[in-house]
Amino acid sequence: MTPHQERTGPGAVPAQAAFLPAPEGTKKAVTDFLKTLMDQGGLDALLVPVEVPDTPFHAWVMVKKSEVLDKAHPLPPVMSVQGGRALSSLTKHGTPWLHIAAVMRPCEARAAVELAKLKQVRLDNVVLITIDCPGALPLAEYVADPEKGQERYKTVADTWHENEFLRPACARCHRFSLTGLEDGPSEGPAPDDAPASVDIHIGLLGEDQNGILLLPVTPSGAEILKKTGLEADRPTAGWESRVRDLLKKKKEKRQAAHEEFRKDITGLDRFLTVFDPCINCHNCMNVCPVCYCQQCYFDTQTQFCTSSVYMDRARKRGALRFPPDPLLFHLGRMSHMVLSCVSCGACEDACPVSIPVGKVFSWVADETQPAFGYSAGTDRGDPLPLQNFLKEEFCEIETPSACGQAQSTEVKENA
Repeated sequence: MTPHQERTGPGAVPAQAAFLPAPEGTKKAVTDFLKTLMDQGGLDALLVPVEVPDTPFHAWVMVKKSEVLDKAHPLPPVMSVQGGRALSSLTKHGTPWLHIAAVMRPCEARAAVELAKLKQVRLDNVVLITIDCPGALPLAEYVADPEKGQERYKTVADTWHENEFLRPACARCHRFSLTGLEDGPSEGPAPDDAPASVDIHIGLLGEDQNGILLLPVTPSGAEILKKTGLEADRPTAGWESRVRDLLKKKKEKRQAAHEEFRKDITGLDRFLTVFDPCINCHNCMNVCPVCYCQQCYFDTQTQFCTSSVYMDRARKRGALRFPPDPLLFHLGRMSHMVLSCVSCGACEDACPVSIPVGKVFSWVADETQPAFGYSAGTDRGDPLPLQNFLKEEFCEIETPSACGQAQSTEVKENA
């Protein structure tokens, strides 16, 4: 095993959790828990999606009064703004002076962790709370008919059954719950120094459908639950079992989707065809939580040419498509952020011409991140691969003999 495969993984899943009855449904139980956090958990504010008055939409709101949480919706039907980006706008200029908790989908929390490593989020005074996520609906379809979208999402949230209503990114998402469940059954509570991405996780897939589980993942999360008077005395085995069953199905579906997509995109002609409809709007970049540069190279004057330059290029090439060089934009963006891609699907939601850009990026991320033994956003203590240079990294490619491996024909030809 080479050094880049030896980085630490996420911490153990807590063996016990607090149980909260949900006689009026899980949404009401979650908002009641958030109210308890506000009143007794020692927090100053909560960052959570809240219903916008007189509309079917939601906005990220910093809530300081518990009564506002009656309109909170931790799992809104669509992801109009990625939660990691919302937290970045709040904390990137310094540690918040308030002690806040951010309630997010798992992919949003993973994005926040990646942004923290990129110095775009400060988590010093922030408690991250995630929740089992059934997915979200395509943004364009929801905007076209919000009433129908709300009915569809109620079905998704109530049943957790895979259906045609989910966004493609959500349909193939295998990290819809607490990270660490892929590593096998828990062996007891996580030690104090165990790496983790979140502090508290809300389990909706427990064995008891009339309640929710509150899992203290870190000592900080356990301390907050203790302040609320909730006792972590409920075994999590039933919840883990159900999550793992769904996880297995999701991983199989994700792998099958990527294998099928590989056939559609492999080869220069096929790859170019995928991006042919691109109009260079840069929407995918603007909504991506990991793309954070205030001034992108592709929006600089370097990329804006005079008509004479375009004519000169056209003469040399014989023809020139407009907008020019869209593929350069996508390849450049991919090289910058694919190791931090959390497969949230925000880019695909924002594309006006329905390019499966989210599928491309998540596929490349699944191919690239394991090569570094890295999983974006699942461990706050795991350094970014390109910022952590290891002397022996990738020796199976450069010097296979040092790893006890024989050189492949491809390596010999390209040495």
